[in-house]
Amino acid sequence: MLDHPTKDMSGPAVRLHPNDNVVVARMPIAAGVEVAAGVITTGAVTAGYKVATQPISKGDAIRKYNVIIGYADSDIAVGSMLENHNVMFHEGQKDYAFCKEYKPVELLPEAERATFEGYLRDDGRVGTRNFIAIVATVNCSATVVHAIADHFTKERLADYPNIDGVAAFSHHLGCGMPQTGEPMNLLHRTLGGYITHPNVAATLVMGLGCERCQIGGLLGAQGIRESSRIRTMVMQDSGGTRASIAAGIEAVKEMLPDANKNTRQTVSASHLMVGLQCGGSDSFSSISANPALGRAVDILARHGGTGILSETPEIYGVEHTLTARAATREIGDKLVERIRWWKEYCAGSDVQINGKVSPGNQKGGLANITEKSLGSSMKGGTGPLMAVYEYAHRVTQSGFVFMDTPGYDPVSATGQIAGGANMIAFTTGRGSCFGAKPSPSLKLASNTYMYERMREDMDINCGEIVDGTCDLDEMGERIFQLFLDTASGKKTCSETLDLGRHEFVPWQIGVVG
Repeated sequence: MLDHPTKDMSGPAVRLHPNDNVVVARMPIAAGVEVAAGVITTGAVTAGYKVATQPISKGDAIRKYNVIIGYADSDIAVGSMLENHNVMFHEGQKDYAFCKEYKPVELLPEAERATFEGYLRDDGRVGTRNFIAIVATVNCSATVVHAIADHFTKERLADYPNIDGVAAFSHHLGCGMPQTGEPMNLLHRTLGGYITHPNVAATLVMGLGCERCQIGGLLGAQGIRESSRIRTMVMQDSGGTRASIAAGIEAVKEMLPDANKNTRQTVSASHLMVGLQCGGSDSFSSISANPALGRAVDILARHGGTGILSETPEIYGVEHTLTARAATREIGDKLVERIRWWKEYCAGSDVQINGKVSPGNQKGGLANITEKSLGSSMKGGTGPLMAVYEYAHRVTQSGFVFMDTPGYDPVSATGQIAGGANMIAFTTGRGSCFGAKPSPSLKLASNTYMYERMREDMDINCGEIVDGTCDLDEMGERIFQLFLDTASGKKTCSETLDLGRHEFVPWQIGVVG
């Protein structure tokens, strides 16, 4: 298990573990500044970058959080700043230590669990929002579903105060792809998860008619029946584009009164299912936002709720810290199997699982995927790993779970929401502008500088931890309370900006033909 207790934030740099041979700059540091006992910077150091606290010879391991994040590409003198060019990525052998650190969650008695105001659905799940969804089976119906949704402006929904909006979900798949097998199964799971999502009161499914992802096949595969709440329409049967838009608008108008009858009621926090995301990460992500979110997930698990960690390429290098916490060997083996799948899938490609992270991550002080994964994995907290799901499978296990997804945020969040996540918590160091209807997205800033620069997009400033004005436990409590407030209807920054209209991105695997 990664050790990330609250650190001493009083100096210009922070040491994250006694065994580390680097410290991390909390702020821009000039040359000639003492950053640790007897360690004087040899040059200017960028905020978030690492400084050598002892001589590091070429080929020696570089340790952060007492984890080897790479090896010196050249001799590095005490006080020197470490950058991408002098840190080599190396894939080492790992001891998966299956289940050796497993400890069950100590659940709070039901009477002591927190509550929020949510929408109780017929299947027992609870929504944090109350949308009407217009779902396209194929890209060919994308224009139509957006035109239908665009008709329902705030003014036209004024008589329906319990409805959060009419949202279109279009994508670039549905035809020109294998008609059977995992690519189509994956698309069916994703679309089915949105059609029946707890944040959705009613759904209109719109097809073209000749696509490979047929409405009948989709609904049949997902065990979904048409009803007054779930309607379907085929453009080729409805008379084309204009006629389908008009008919779709009328269909939604008919669904509005019943959807508006849904009202919030007090429910247990055990119904909260939070998808955990990070994007535009920096070196502070592993010091502030990610471990603070992990603290909130630990709290949520004790209240019976669920946190879904994903982005499989972004746990690579530290996956052994998760397998050690697995509840069973089977769960640990499934996670390792997904890592191996990704290694084969990405063989020979210039992608992050093979070492090199994005330019934004590099500018934020992250040398490689191992260092990024250190922070990414912390979002899941310190509790036991209770299940591993493949992409867009419905999540039924409470506590800390993992879903296999790409690292690309819109695709990853889409899978989590399809699996039932009724909220997204998104940490960022560089500044991510993201939303994901129908689930509200909270943005957690890792540093105060970015938070102040992008206030309209950020919901909470975890940079206070780096500033030394708040510790991890306090921030974790604040994030958990923000979960409850948001689940009860408080708008997030992304909702105020009406983000999430174009971030529905199902994962495409397999051939396109």
